[in-house]
Amino acid sequence: MRKLLTACAQMGPIAKSERRSDCIRRLVEMMREAKSRGCRLVVFPEMALTTFFPRWMIDEEAELDSYYETEMPGPDTRALFDEAARLGIGFYLGYAELTAQHRRYNTSILVDDTGRIVGKYRKVHLPGWAEPLPGRTFQHLEKRYYEPGDLGFPVWRTMGGILGMAICNDRRWPETYRVMGLQGVELVCLGYNTPFGHLNQQPMDGLTLFHNHLSMQAGAYQNATWVVGAAKCGTEEGSTMAGQSVIIAPSGEIVAQAVTVEDEVITAACDLDMGRIYKETVFNFAIHRRPEAYGLITERAGAILPPEENQ
Repeated sequence: MRKLLTACAQMGPIAKSERRSDCIRRLVEMMREAKSRGCRLVVFPEMALTTFFPRWMIDEEAELDSYYETEMPGPDTRALFDEAARLGIGFYLGYAELTAQHRRYNTSILVDDTGRIVGKYRKVHLPGWAEPLPGRTFQHLEKRYYEPGDLGFPVWRTMGGILGMAICNDRRWPETYRVMGLQGVELVCLGYNTPFGHLNQQPMDGLTLFHNHLSMQAGAYQNATWVVGAAKCGTEEGSTMAGQSVIIAPSGEIVAQAVTVEDEVITAACDLDMGRIYKETVFNFAIHRRPEAYGLITERAGAILPPEENQ
């Protein structure tokens, strides 16, 4: 067995007025709690350093820029890296990234237990819209404030395993997990900020928590990997966001789940060898997959209906 004792560090709401240093203190406190339980890795949420600003239309560029990180580690986040190195614990962290070329991404990094950045991922599947929709109290403007990620879905050998990353809406798309699965991923770190009422369709919005777990459990099982899903949740600036952070085994079973919508640490001893039995049997890709039959997956984005039969 190769056990990676892993913590999922859920965050409660972050107020618009909350400073980076305030958020870092919360993260450090949970990191210390994770270490006290023997963990070597802690997974923080998407956009863990600021409130979820895509809920608003922001016209002033200076205000918009204030939500982004231009370097990592930076003046505030350095404390998180230093504490991780001191404790000997790795972490996943989601944040808004502004590059030197003035490009904006929804980004996460993977840091090993020496405090060294070993991987970066940029969110591929951006939800929402580029322009505000009329009649909504809160918008969802990720397509306005971010570009689709340009790094693909890489994985990294670190901390004794093969780890990958995804962010929020990525979890709903099977391609996210499959691309990493084809690289032998053993644990996927995934942070999310998921508001209720995003679609303004009650039959769907009422299933938010069910769909949250359904997508991650399917991805874990179908690719024989652990999935650690960390939420930022609770009522943030009037917008209610989903919690129920989870650690999911390669069997698709939830082995740990948060029970609050506040800062909360859950843990599991993730046996990275557990997925091997699935990888060698039902999901033995090398002998069961048929890529020649999957061409449409990369040839088109939207569905094209078959022609109607002549009547």
